[in-house]
Amino acid sequence: MTATHGMNEDETCRAFVMPALKASHWTNEQIRPQFRINEGRLTPTPKRHAQGDPLIADYVLEYAPDVPVAVVEAKRWRINANDGVEQARRYAAKLGLSFAYATNGHQIVEIDYSGGAPAIREIDRFPSPDELWARYVGDLQADSTVGRDLLKAPYDHTLRNSDNTAKRPRYYQRVAVARTLAAIVRGQKRILLVLATGTGKTMVALQTVAKLHRSNWVEGRKPRVLYLSDRSMLVDDPKDRYFLPVFGPDDVHKISGEPVRGRKIYFALYQALEKGDEEELFRRYEPDYFDLVIVDECHRGSARDDSQWRRVLEHFAPATQIGLTATPISRKDADTLDYFGDPVYTYSLADGIEDGYLAPYRVRRVRLNVDMEGYQTTPGQRDRYGNEIPEGIYGPKDFERIMVILERTEAAAQYVIDYLRSTEEEGKHGKTIVFCENNDHAARMRNALFNAAQAEVSARRNYVVRITDADGSPGRALLDEFRKDDSDEPVIAVTSKLLNTGIDLPAVRNIVLFRRIASMPEFKQTIGRGTRLCSVIGKGSFDIIDFVEATRLFNDPGFDGPPLRVVRDITDDQGRLLESEPESANGDAVDAETVAEPENEYTQEAGGTLEPQPSDATVDDPDEVDRIRARGRRYVVNGVQVYKWGERRYQLDTDGRTMRLVTIQQWVHDRVLELDLAPDKLRSQWATAKSRRELMTILRRADIEAEELPAEFGSPDVDPIDLLLNVAWGLPLVSREERLYRFLHEHRGFLASFQPEARQVLEEMLLKFAEHGSPQLKPETLAVRPFTDLGTVVELANRFGGAQALHEAIDDLGRRLLEAS
Repeated sequence: MTATHGMNEDETCRAFVMPALKASHWTNEQIRPQFRINEGRLTPTPKRHAQGDPLIADYVLEYAPDVPVAVVEAKRWRINANDGVEQARRYAAKLGLSFAYATNGHQIVEIDYSGGAPAIREIDRFPSPDELWARYVGDLQADSTVGRDLLKAPYDHTLRNSDNTAKRPRYYQRVAVARTLAAIVRGQKRILLVLATGTGKTMVALQTVAKLHRSNWVEGRKPRVLYLSDRSMLVDDPKDRYFLPVFGPDDVHKISGEPVRGRKIYFALYQALEKGDEEELFRRYEPDYFDLVIVDECHRGSARDDSQWRRVLEHFAPATQIGLTATPISRKDADTLDYFGDPVYTYSLADGIEDGYLAPYRVRRVRLNVDMEGYQTTPGQRDRYGNEIPEGIYGPKDFERIMVILERTEAAAQYVIDYLRSTEEEGKHGKTIVFCENNDHAARMRNALFNAAQAEVSARRNYVVRITDADGSPGRALLDEFRKDDSDEPVIAVTSKLLNTGIDLPAVRNIVLFRRIASMPEFKQTIGRGTRLCSVIGKGSFDIIDFVEATRLFNDPGFDGPPLRVVRDITDDQGRLLESEPESANGDAVDAETVAEPENEYTQEAGGTLEPQPSDATVDDPDEVDRIRARGRRYVVNGVQVYKWGERRYQLDTDGRTMRLVTIQQWVHDRVLELDLAPDKLRSQWATAKSRRELMTILRRADIEAEELPAEFGSPDVDPIDLLLNVAWGLPLVSREERLYRFLHEHRGFLASFQPEARQVLEEMLLKFAEHGSPQLKPETLAVRPFTDLGTVVELANRFGGAQALHEAIDDLGRRLLEAS
């Protein structure tokens, strides 16, 4: 065997791959070894999330800093170079490159996707930097002096991360910038970029403008740029956090009132540009004054054919116009693609989750009985204000818009509070947004949450608040606090639509949907409030609680990111969880009649006025429109029995995209093994009251309600611990009666060791175990009958010689019951 045959990959790279690259005139600065492409997929676990391994390319070849043109995948000498082709293709596709190479030091395989005839072939040497650069710009159809200057112009690294390192664009942001610049060079006047919420559209816009300013795109001067949107936050955040630090106050200006000239980058609200006593402000700028117009959230008002804001874009038609959105829309009267054309680059929610840049999510579906069965009125029935209610059956489409059932909101609020309490970490509840049908519904939801969370509200006055357009300056102040990653309050923000787009809320852990949503763009924008990661609080995933079946849109082919699992909950009439059961693997088709009420939202203008914003949602059911017009009011009723039913769980399949239905037994089995709970460990932790309580909390965070397992498994006579041991480890089932029988025969001496009065307490505790199971084996049980008939808790403790001795006796009883098997 030759020495080269035994070389490992590193030795092959040092001895052959690097020399081959340098022989083709690649310098050390142009060869990026161990190039980290992404962060690695985030996967939710019972401990919140785990991060997978990142994608790392052996080498990335850069013609200029941060301008990659090819990927090289290296294999050890004795491995066939073709074995690296698939890896090289995958990495090149991620980086948006048409050229990739696989080599083992003596073979070089080129993968070429440029032009119209992709090819894989063996070559004798690596192309030189100039050769690959010429092929790269040719493939982008940007092979001109301006095109070459634009594409290799340096990125701006002025912005800093929290640790003071340079804020460098991620790989997909560089791809988006390159595709955008190439389209500009080709003379494309309307350009669309689609990037999922939370993936940095503003960074793409900044770097695009920075490259344009560092090139000769506009001969003799720097280009003039107009950054447009319809909400103040969508204008002020990019201006203040991105462009001002890079370009400075002399070149950055927000248009308001008068047409200011002499700046390089202008920011404006459509509303401000439309103002003017004699002539609209936008008309006071010549149509060719701006070279580039960036339209943020371009799926909104400007997308509509008849929008008055479309006039602004049409006035500046000579400029190159770039549309930025996470959710392009396509419907009869509004089509983003029809105006801007097909996207030059798309980075989806699924891409962001796969790369570890966006938080994956779990889904818990909760349905209320009145939503499933409808609410039927009786002839002559009046609401709580004396209004006669038209007779009929009212369903989900009517609730909160025509028919208000107070208990429906109260039951949902109780569920949310119970859920937050069950998932708290270090005594803190996760920040939560609750989306309601309208401002009135949001007010009642806030009140219901306030009343359900009395302990939390006592500790934090602003634990739950409403933030809508109707809440004015106090609402905006609360929003500012809610947005802070490390703020303790507000914890719950209740809204209708105000928070569903354009606001960075990285610390949000829970999205609650109590608003019917039919619009895919609105749904994606709403879900996007939770997708941002937040290292400050260790957030790597988030949860969706859906009361209105809005998450059926996950099943639509138009949505690209499947939930990690879907659960349905069955609860009592107080909103407390009773049981769970799996949902159909395929789910139901999206309800075509699910419609959202059209509702104006408002944005704060610089001068303090509020401007109406368009809604993407429409009422498209003619019968529904007739009912709304005929009635003209909301009817409010109470005294209705409302409870929740149904739990559904999904788990991602091995392909990372499709959902696989799991039975409750399989779910429990997998979670117990994930938690590393061996039989002895399970028994020992379950035996005593304190460790059992801790174990039940751990299981609850893994979506296992231990006390509900007997009902869920159809074994009401078996203790939860025996069901856990059976499902996870295959141990035989033992009924509670059998355990009690064995205990009484094997541990008579234990009971006899206590004085009669103390033994009476333990015997009653055994009866509680026989009736309700081992979770009753705790000191708190002494506060209910029949123990209260025997005396106070202090008096009962005195029968054992004190509280400590009582606790030890109960724990010893629990251990002995578990041993009797």
